[in-house]
Amino acid sequence: MGDEATGHADGSAAPVDGIDAAGMEAWFDAHVPGARAPLAYERIAGGLSNLTYRVTDADGHEWALRRPPLGKTLSSAHDMGREFKVVSALGATPVPVPPAVGLCEDESVNEAPFYVMEFVRGPVLRGVAEVEEAFPDEGDRHEIGMRVADTLARVHAVDPDAVGLGDLGRKEDYVARQLRRWYGQWEKSKTREVEAVDRVHERLAARIPAQQGVSLVHGDYRLDNMILSDAGEVAAVVDWELCTLGDPLADVGTLMAYWPERGEPALRFGEPANLAPGFPDRAELAARYAEASDRDLGELDFYLALGYWKLAIILEGVLARMAAGGYGKSAADSGLEAFAHLVDRLAETAATVEARG
Repeated sequence: MGDEATGHADGSAAPVDGIDAAGMEAWFDAHVPGARAPLAYERIAGGLSNLTYRVTDADGHEWALRRPPLGKTLSSAHDMGREFKVVSALGATPVPVPPAVGLCEDESVNEAPFYVMEFVRGPVLRGVAEVEEAFPDEGDRHEIGMRVADTLARVHAVDPDAVGLGDLGRKEDYVARQLRRWYGQWEKSKTREVEAVDRVHERLAARIPAQQGVSLVHGDYRLDNMILSDAGEVAAVVDWELCTLGDPLADVGTLMAYWPERGEPALRFGEPANLAPGFPDRAELAARYAEASDRDLGELDFYLALGYWKLAIILEGVLARMAAGGYGKSAADSGLEAFAHLVDRLAETAATVEARG
């Protein structure tokens, strides 16, 4: 579902943040066969980094459009050409992704680069309410959780060189590079000092595990970054903006950070979907991934701490953009203090997990 639908009774498009209607219609007319004006736009809720819109033409055909957040951004995290390259390359692999349609890097069209994919319909499980509506059977929920692990193993089984992604990033020393990169992002975007972020960075940097091979790393792999079919199959993995090459276990740590155990303190807004009865717990999810990938998860706490730490920094960047109006007029007026507390809790949890590793 979206949070900003547009369109007047006469069929013309109403203004929507992040969309230049005239430029967009001209681009669709030139680059998307069969698209017929007028176009309507609906901002899709969920992501807090790059923005996603549903685009619907006069005949009811639908596409998904991705563009960077409004306002000034840290460019490496919002490279539309890079994200489009990944989605295009994965279209020929067993990894399910939305079919790519086209990329526009001419900022005169819409003030920022964007790319377009075919629109994949299906449930997105952001919270328990969506789970209960779409999948009332607990057995179905368990199988969905297993498919989350299996699909991640499938991502990590792709040969980057074979699909044209061998130049996506350096293959070695992934964790060290991530620690440098994200600590640099923290220094650029932080709105205040958070001692735990500095402490965890120092401790993780001092004990990086040996990297287990090289794979594509999604960078933000979680249940609500996938679209399911009505039968609970994974129809598409989305939000590839952080994808690079490196240590596959970093993705496992990120997934576990987004997959809380029952009774843990809340580390995100709302009740995460995996807390609905029936979903596997972390241990079962990790075991399924280890079986599917044949990788050793003995250092999982290191990667879980890294996942929490990186998530705190990502959300601090979101907080800074919210305060600057980068997600539209309403976002900056709601929840800034709560968002800051969430960043603090994530950083402290990273410190706790790192200390037990």
